[in-house]
Amino acid sequence: MSTTGMIYDIQGYSVHDGPGIRTTVFLKGCPLRCPWCHSPESQAFHAQVCYKKTSCIGSDTCGRCMQACPKGAISIVEDAQFSAASESMEKVWRIHIDRDLCDDCALCAESCPSGALYVCGKRWSVDEVIARVLKDRHFYEASGGGVTLSGGEPLSQIAFAADFLKACKGCGLNTALDTTGFASEDSVRAVLPYTDLFLLDLKHMDSRSLERTVGVPNEPILRNAELIAALGGKIQVRIPVIPRFNDTLENMESTAQFCYALKDAISHVQLLPYHTLGLAKHERLQSKDKVFAATPLSDEEVKVFREPFVSKGIDVVIH
Repeated sequence: MSTTGMIYDIQGYSVHDGPGIRTTVFLKGCPLRCPWCHSPESQAFHAQVCYKKTSCIGSDTCGRCMQACPKGAISIVEDAQFSAASESMEKVWRIHIDRDLCDDCALCAESCPSGALYVCGKRWSVDEVIARVLKDRHFYEASGGGVTLSGGEPLSQIAFAADFLKACKGCGLNTALDTTGFASEDSVRAVLPYTDLFLLDLKHMDSRSLERTVGVPNEPILRNAELIAALGGKIQVRIPVIPRFNDTLENMESTAQFCYALKDAISHVQLLPYHTLGLAKHERLQSKDKVFAATPLSDEEVKVFREPFVSKGIDVVIH
């Protein structure tokens, strides 16, 4: 029987998750809690009901979700917003999901006529996902691309990750694994023979700063990077540049020194400037988690952080 995994999205024609044109498979579940996460729907390991306010019909003409919910977890909230057409404030309705009561049974989503309520997360088998990614094979062959397994943290679903990457290699596909690096060494060893490139996040070199902010220490991440390098794996280091967290030359210089020590294992470093695109997704989840919001750094501010890497002969790209 084919191994299954909980997946929340499969995106074709991806050009930022490894070389060439790729198909990226996103697994749910992550042990980190980054407050700036641009994919908060990836954090929980189970399927979740999400709410897109702009698609909601409103309680005055609908209300089917409240009737369908067996837990009484859905209520209507009345807001007021400015209408440019009438140049006045108008009443608008939105629903509120009480996450303490909601068990994500999805009956509300099934009853929603507009798609405002939808389920994020579905269990797929390895065979099903392989069939999906092979539809894009001609893009891989034309561009030198392949398949990227991302998350969440894909190594948290290690059985699926290992079997899927092995199946991809069996089909002759180039593979990449987008990982936080926070996993057991056994998990890294299980996927390494089937992974052409590790896209490894290095968020902060100071373990206390990292654990205080995202909930996990740095030591396992750095050990796994060293393990991948020692076993002949290739690494593309990805650094999310977050205002007031890791946007200092001191941190970037420490990160550059660590990358330099990994020698030929490093293909290049990718600086990922913080953006606010994830805020709308946090609203759709209506979670109680603290959400980080800041003014994104300018291009010139981000470019400064290239120098510690360039000075050590490490290629750097900014996306």
